[in-house]
Amino acid sequence: MLIPNGPAGGKRSKRLFGVELGGAEDFSFFQRLIPGLFFFVGVTPPDIDPAQAYANHSPRFIVDERGLEVGVRALAHLAVDYLESIRA
Repeated sequence: MLIPNGPAGGKRSKRLFGVELGGAEDFSFFQRLIPGLFFFVGVTPPDIDPAQAYANHSPRFIVDERGLEVGVRALAHLAVDYLESIRA
C-alpha cells in the first residue's frame, strides 16, 4: 500500500485503500527493469454508485474532473519525494 505523505489538495480523501491488482497492462514487464507503481484516482461523481458506474472505455463513462486535480497533486508529491530521496 502506498502511504501518502500528506493530504492531496489540503483535504483528506473519502477513501484510501490498497488493493493488489494485475491489470492487462504491460506495466509489470517494465517494472522488472525499472521500479515503479501503478495507482488509480477515483473520478466517479459522488452521486453515482461506483458499482454502477460505466467503465473508462465506455462512451457513457462520466468523469468528475475534480478528481483530476487530486491525481496531479499525487503525482507531483511522488516526484518531489523521489527527487528528495536521491538528492543525498
